[in-house]
Amino acid sequence: MDYEAWEPFYVQILKDFRFSQADDEAVARDLDTRLGGRRATNQELRTLLDGREVTVAGNGPNLAAELDDVRGILVTADEATSVALGRGLRPAILVTDLDGTVPDQVKANDGGTIAVVHGHGDNGPAVRQWAPLFAGKTLATTQSRPMGTLRNFGGFTDGDRAVFLADHFGAARIRLIGFDFEHPSPKDLDPRTKQRKLDWAYILLGTLGRDELEL
Repeated sequence: MDYEAWEPFYVQILKDFRFSQADDEAVARDLDTRLGGRRATNQELRTLLDGREVTVAGNGPNLAAELDDVRGILVTADEATSVALGRGLRPAILVTDLDGTVPDQVKANDGGTIAVVHGHGDNGPAVRQWAPLFAGKTLATTQSRPMGTLRNFGGFTDGDRAVFLADHFGAARIRLIGFDFEHPSPKDLDPRTKQRKLDWAYILLGTLGRDELEL
């Protein structure tokens, strides 16, 4: 998804959560400056995903069992990276806003996983702490208008942003595992806000028009 198509959703998200676009942009610019590694190119991502079956893993309660049925290219969302590594699986791509077990994500990136790292208004401290430690192929993303080397393929949470990434680069089929749109993780300190974010993830994925997602 291009930014022009994404922007109307972003405007509604800003209103719904009372987020600050200026804060989003400030943290994203900082991420663009601090993120280590070598930026993955559009061609590298398209070569990896175009025409392929892609399994996108979220961190739902059934993820560990569902990882037995990974098909094609594995893309993990944040904490799902740690679960996958624990099962001996290294994802091709991980998508994170740095609130999971980030040392596992840095380790995966060192081992060849492309790290797609997201900056938004309230993860500035995590960006400053962790972004410079990534040393492999990386990509910096924003939910606002892209600038510098920042990219925006659409999506709001780590899970749906991973799906939007796969869709943008031409995945032939996208399978979801470990997605739970109704039960926020016990780690979330504000389950009501997290549930609203999951609601948005569900809504946004529906706009892609991919019947195979079985939402």
